Amino acid sequence: MKSSIRTTLLALALAGTPLPVLADSGFFVSGSIGSSTFEDDIENFRLDTDTTAYRLTAGLQIGNYLGVEGGYHSFGKYDESFDIGDGVTDISLQADGWTLGLVAGIPVSESFSLFGRGGAFFWDADARIDDVVIGFPEDTDWYWGGGADVRVTERLSLLGDWTRYEFEGAKSDVISIGFKFVF
Repeated sequence: MKSSIRTTLLALALAGTPLPVLADSGFFVSGSIGSSTFEDDIENFRLDTDTTAYRLTAGLQIGNYLGVEGGYHSFGKYDESFDIGDGVTDISLQADGWTLGLVAGIPVSESFSLFGRGGAFFWDADARIDDVVIGFPEDTDWYWGGGADVRVTERLSLLGDWTRYEFEGAKSDVISIGFKFVF
């Protein structure tokens, strides 16, 4: 009996309360492209390089403050050459993965907001030293970052952000620009 009274009171309170927090709810897709840096030691070679990366996401925006997103991120191909003795050793690394996380936003004005993001990063990578493939096991690590969202129209926004991805202790920082479309 107490449970049904509480449920009824809660339903009445929510029905009579305006919920501006849910004003901008909806499904969204986003895409971005940017520069990705990578630092790590691979077989005693210090790899410190950058490449072009891209990200595609889809999710659910829950009001002005919270969203859930999942997506795909490709880091491109990191290449670096080392002079060793009489020859050159070429090292390359390719990585990509899937993300699942939360996005929390703070509206600053009607068309501008700041956001933070974070979640799990399910990744796979392969490295090559000359023609020898060094495989990495698939793994799950964290990603986090933040940025700005500038609304261009009611449904379209421009995004600029920084995101840090982890790879078994190595890190990749991605600075990107892109778009978000809310349905």
